[in-house]
Amino acid sequence: MNNLVEKLRKDMGLNQEELSKALKVSRQTISAIENGKYNPSLDLAFTISDFFGLKIEEIFFPNKGGKRNDEK
Repeated sequence: MNNLVEKLRKDMGLNQEELSKALKVSRQTISAIENGKYNPSLDLAFTISDFFGLKIEEIFFPNKGGKRNDEK
């Protein structure tokens, strides 16, 4: 699943640790979400969308062709 979490986080001037504390998850969870290696639970996706003030589908979207975010 592709997402805009890293861009949104950086736009707010937050590092991964700060975002993880705000969302009450580990920094590793944030890193894995940003890298497309972990799809958050629906609960966490709602928490993330609430934090950024956006709809879930504005942050998370399926990747075309089944590739991870970091694959070309």
